[in-house]
Amino acid sequence: FVCERMASRAILCLLFACLSAVVLAEDPYLFFTWNVSYGTISPLGVPQQVILVNNQFPGPNINSTTNNNIHVNVFNNLDEPFLFSWNGVQHRKNSWQDGMLGTNCPIPPGKNFTYRFQVKDQIGSYFYFPSTGMHKAVGGFGGLRVNSRLLIPVPFADPEDDYTVLIGDWYTKSHAALRKKLDSGHAIGRPAGVLLNGKTGKTGGKDDKPLFTMKQGKTYRYRICNVGLKTSLNFRIQGHTMKLVEMDGSHTVQNVYDSLDVHLGQCFSVLVTADQAPKDYYMVASTRFTKYLLSATGGIHYIATDGSKVGPASPVLPPAPTGVAWSLNQFRSFRWNLTASAARPNPQGSYHYGTINITRTIKLVNSAGTVDGKLRYAINGVSHVNPETPLKLAEYFGVSDKVFKYNTIKDDPTPTEKIVVQPNVLNTTFRDFIEVIFENPEKSIQSWHLDGYSFFPVAIEGGKWSPEKRKNYNLLDAVSRHSIHVYPGSWVAILLTFDNAGMWNVRANSWDRYYLGQQLYFSVISPARSLRDEYNIPDYLESLRCCQGIAHASSLHNLICFFLMYLYIYMKGCVLWL
Repeated sequence: FVCERMASRAILCLLFACLSAVVLAEDPYLFFTWNVSYGTISPLGVPQQVILVNNQFPGPNINSTTNNNIHVNVFNNLDEPFLFSWNGVQHRKNSWQDGMLGTNCPIPPGKNFTYRFQVKDQIGSYFYFPSTGMHKAVGGFGGLRVNSRLLIPVPFADPEDDYTVLIGDWYTKSHAALRKKLDSGHAIGRPAGVLLNGKTGKTGGKDDKPLFTMKQGKTYRYRICNVGLKTSLNFRIQGHTMKLVEMDGSHTVQNVYDSLDVHLGQCFSVLVTADQAPKDYYMVASTRFTKYLLSATGGIHYIATDGSKVGPASPVLPPAPTGVAWSLNQFRSFRWNLTASAARPNPQGSYHYGTINITRTIKLVNSAGTVDGKLRYAINGVSHVNPETPLKLAEYFGVSDKVFKYNTIKDDPTPTEKIVVQPNVLNTTFRDFIEVIFENPEKSIQSWHLDGYSFFPVAIEGGKWSPEKRKNYNLLDAVSRHSIHVYPGSWVAILLTFDNAGMWNVRANSWDRYYLGQQLYFSVISPARSLRDEYNIPDYLESLRCCQGIAHASSLHNLICFFLMYLYIYMKGCVLWL
């Protein structure tokens, strides 16, 4: 009897241990090693220097699944400091991995750094890009997809294949030449062309090889992202319609479109069925809201069901739409799929954002002007400049007052033509539900991105915003997303809960405007100062590299860096001693 009881307990203990192992098992890890280097290619027929990732242009795709832990060991073989940022990845509780100059020190030439982040509770289509200088102008970008877990239903059947399409405007000047032009106070001018997966289409009188293949009768998923510098693009596929199923990480109501306006920083997922006559077809990406027309094409090759040879694509390309009204109506047709699950089993529509009380309204007005005779861009009259010590690092160690000032702009700004150049950081209260108004008084379209979050764009209208405009908000099924555009002379209202502690960049997706100051940071601090809300500084000293030997650093900066280094080493020593 005693032996039986002992055996039973042993079996129970073994079962408990197995169950515990299942419960406590970590989410899967994905490991990548990337070598970043220069190379020479001719995307527009002219040889030019580009940035390669593992000798690829565009860079390699990251194919991940919800909650995967991603480690990317980046070796910087350039002659300048370098950073990657992960457009749309929220880095829950972990702005240390965001890859912006307000949170990270850049990777020095000849050194490496490993990004460690989790795509926590996310699905969808994203991309990565270089966030330092004007590196983005010459490559270094690539696709990043987050697939749904097998146990979470997806609101469409599995496609035959899944393709990434990176579109963007392109310059033939080097990143150094573009940076020099901006530093001298001048605009970089119009782009030289448009690229589609690194190609322009018809070059030298000969078509490029088809980028993708479709079997007749099968359905395919295309993930389309605008990775360009300053231009909205329209995307369409010759002879085919596109069923929109996801944008910026949210499942959408599945409307069908002939073409889609894809603004800077935005990603769309569409389903395309090969239901046309068996021949080749063109994808087309062309400029929108510009006085010039630039375009790129990419081939799609059909495979006929009977194996017969297919004909060439027609040289007659589908025309692009014109005007703002068409684009605005398309935006208003986008709807959140309230019954679909996203990263979790509960439907997206179970989050009723329209019933939450707004606790704060922040209006952000973009502007252009000159400071000391040089072009600058600003938000509420402040043109951001990154201090030598990253904002997040200074804040973490309690010396932010030595590096920057909080709240130098007002929530409701008064019109001003004066621009002040300084760090632009706004304090926000952890878990507050906030309304942000982006107001664009200029004649060019604007596109905005917020790191660390997704938000609900509830209205876009012409003119100036006022509280009475709230009666026009979509408080039911606005699509949760991370980037939004603002038409000329218009405004957009977004709603979100600031529940992700950290230092998060708000920026113009137009990279020349970003580089010359049209950005700021939201500082979101948990009052509990708990690991439940935000991770500590990483356990490796790479995060402090820019505090070591920066050329021409000021005495105050060096003093802060030495203090942070000493404090960090002291704290680590205490932990090891304990």
